[in-house]
Amino acid sequence: MSNRIVIAGTSSGVGKTTVTIGLMAAFKKRGLTVQGFKCGPDYIDPSYHTAVTERASRNLDSWMLTEETLLDVFTHGSEGADMSILEGVMGFFDGKNPENNDGSTADISIITRSPVILVVDCSAMARSAAAIVKGFQTFDEEAKIVGVIANKVGSEGHFQLVKTAVEKECNIPVIGYVKSELGIEMPERHLGLIPSIERGELEPFFDQLGELVSQTIDLDQLLELSAAESLPAKSLSMFKRAEQCVVRVAVAKDAAFNFYYPENLELMEAKGMEIVYFSPLANEPLPANVDGLYIGGGFPEEFAPALAQNDISKKAIKKAIEQGMPTLAECGGYMYLSEAIKTSDHLSHEMVGIIPGVAKMEKHLMALGYREVRGMNENFLLGDQVAKGHEYHYSSFHNQSDDFLHAYETKGMRGTGKEGYVSHHLVAGYTHFHFASCPDMIDNWKRKCVETMPNEEKI
Repeated sequence: MSNRIVIAGTSSGVGKTTVTIGLMAAFKKRGLTVQGFKCGPDYIDPSYHTAVTERASRNLDSWMLTEETLLDVFTHGSEGADMSILEGVMGFFDGKNPENNDGSTADISIITRSPVILVVDCSAMARSAAAIVKGFQTFDEEAKIVGVIANKVGSEGHFQLVKTAVEKECNIPVIGYVKSELGIEMPERHLGLIPSIERGELEPFFDQLGELVSQTIDLDQLLELSAAESLPAKSLSMFKRAEQCVVRVAVAKDAAFNFYYPENLELMEAKGMEIVYFSPLANEPLPANVDGLYIGGGFPEEFAPALAQNDISKKAIKKAIEQGMPTLAECGGYMYLSEAIKTSDHLSHEMVGIIPGVAKMEKHLMALGYREVRGMNENFLLGDQVAKGHEYHYSSFHNQSDDFLHAYETKGMRGTGKEGYVSHHLVAGYTHFHFASCPDMIDNWKRKCVETMPNEEKI
């Protein structure tokens, strides 16, 4: 047996993240080793999980990954943990397709055979909460909802009304509640989050939230409900290091560039790529003797003035790419390699300048959703393979070049389009890839790194 639980919600904004973080903090205070997971493509919520549990949180996505791969990610991430807590995405049944569970929290709970706690916003109801829970119970009985947490209740008396109604009508326990007024504020979930976590500024918040949750949620009952049959481990996990490191890849990682799936980096290592981190925000040069470069997403627009002034990093990166270093840049990395970033205050900040064009911050979301991706224009990374990923950005990209070559053909909910930029050994675009959707990408990248190595390094 193992302990795992899905914290699902009836909708977005119902309080899943607050409850999840509180439970993680509370169980960790009890001395348990807690592993966090987030359903769907998200970098922000996992950063909270990682800060609370002190273990790298993982994304579980049943659209980007096959069931076998998803289970490999789950069992790999759960190794050594006493309890795994899976935070849901949107409403419990919301996913890629309105006609089925694909990509939904429900789908992931079924694949991982995990019990589910449903978080219900009870701020304006009592007995009606039972009708909502009943609907979720019967909508797809393969998903096992084993308990309820009442969020945003006004008082202990209000909670008892909800508890009585739900337990009578739905025959599952209401294991606790969270009050409408916690007396603490959820930290900003976007800008400045990573620096605050790295400085330890959110630890008092985590401690306080864990204490509040401990007072109103029955943790012992939740532990009992989380008991589930152990999942069979894959005989040979894709994350087990099997290949000798033959290339070194520089990975930009700091407060401006930090959106990486842990699995992407672990798969690179498992396939023989040694990772060496550096910080463009700290104006560091590329590490010595590296053969490839990976610049992920993040918030370069928030640090644009500093990045613009950091000529050591900019010049080193530009020179390396011009000399043929196989490079992948995703979203924020794509923006950073452009000529400039125009921020929301209408100021222009000069960037690396290897990609012709300018990234401009907009007032509204420019792209959101899953992407099925094919390579274009001799894209060394993808070749003939198809990979999966997602887009989420507030910037738009503008170029006036007649010979601008797109890196990808992407297929999403609104159709097919061309995206990104490719030039020789550089592949860049807004798409965030999950390498486990197409591990051949790493093999292609490594092969290109070996091809472009100086001859003396190949010996």
